Amino acid sequence: MIQPWLHIVGIGEDGPDGLSPATRAVLEAAEFIIGGDRHPTLPAPIAARRIDWPSPFAALVETLTSLRGRRVVMLATGDPLWFSVGARVGRAIDPAEIVYHPQISAFQLAAARMGWSMADLETLTVHGRPVEQMIAFIQPDARLLILTTGSDTPGRIARFLSERGFGASRMSVFADMGGSDERRFDATAEHWCDEVPAFNTLAVECIAAPDAALLPRVPGLPDTMFRADETMTRQEIRAATLAKLMPMRGALLWDIGTGCGSVAIEWMRGARHTRAIGIEPRAERRAMAAANALALGTPRLELIDGSAPDALDGLAPPDAIFIGGGLDHATFDAAWAALRPLGRLVANASTPDGAALLADLHRQHGGRLVRLTLEHLDTTGDSPGAPGLAPVTQWSLVKR
Repeated sequence: MIQPWLHIVGIGEDGPDGLSPATRAVLEAAEFIIGGDRHPTLPAPIAARRIDWPSPFAALVETLTSLRGRRVVMLATGDPLWFSVGARVGRAIDPAEIVYHPQISAFQLAAARMGWSMADLETLTVHGRPVEQMIAFIQPDARLLILTTGSDTPGRIARFLSERGFGASRMSVFADMGGSDERRFDATAEHWCDEVPAFNTLAVECIAAPDAALLPRVPGLPDTMFRADETMTRQEIRAATLAKLMPMRGALLWDIGTGCGSVAIEWMRGARHTRAIGIEPRAERRAMAAANALALGTPRLELIDGSAPDALDGLAPPDAIFIGGGLDHATFDAAWAALRPLGRLVANASTPDGAALLADLHRQHGGRLVRLTLEHLDTTGDSPGAPGLAPVTQWSLVKR
């Protein structure tokens, strides 16, 4: 039976005084304590050898594993398993070797200061991550708690809010929560100008103006929200496509022939922690996709210069694949072979040759084959009709 040797201890601004007697006893018995610059100085009788947190993360894991079998404590801030290093360590070291000692998290402290129910808000981190990812959570009446990445982060978020018609949103920044130097800064997004400490937690109550941009997480954003060319997957077709791709937490999408990135971006907005790789040979389209990803809150969209099937070699196995153009038998064979069990594949075609290929693949592999026809109605003239877009043939199937 594996015996735990590593204790990951959450600690707050009040230091060891805020720990339970059992956790404090773990600190006092440790041979080595690994912590960062911002963690409190530990008083006697805690006499363990103190080791500074190494960087990068691989070096931290190497340091920890070199001490396997000794009495080791690693300090973390608040709850080690809530947007903290403890979760990453648990993926690198067998959790059976670890004992976690959680402290009240910054989210819980901030929610208590605001009087907000934790069940009714979104918790996010932009600490060491692109700040733009919070854009996807800007919704009317949403309440957000955000671990920030520096003193300028609240100002950047205030600009994101104001540019989208949420300038009246109320913002509160908390620093040194739980300690004797705790501070709070309040303002609306449109009037934000405070200088705040670098390590802080931000609370945002989103308040929409009548002309605010409405960008739901449900797929089907307006086409006007994307920089695009004529190859874009249109709003209603895109919504039907994403319904078949089924975004799920942490899942990976391959978007083959990504174009302006509209499908990949809506996939990443559709569920928490989703990932997407866009494969696109044209530089101008990759540039559009990158700009759209930043503007719509999915800055971690990965873009690859190449064409299928060659560009698929070496990529992480996907949970879903969208093929919006350039499909042939070789591309399908490579994509299907890489797709994980229960993975979803969706291919759209708007030409007769493409529709014929999808029909052939449907005969061989099954799935669902439909034709989507979209007609925009114009009610301003004498006739309510308007020219429709070319029908789209869509083939979808699940790998079982």
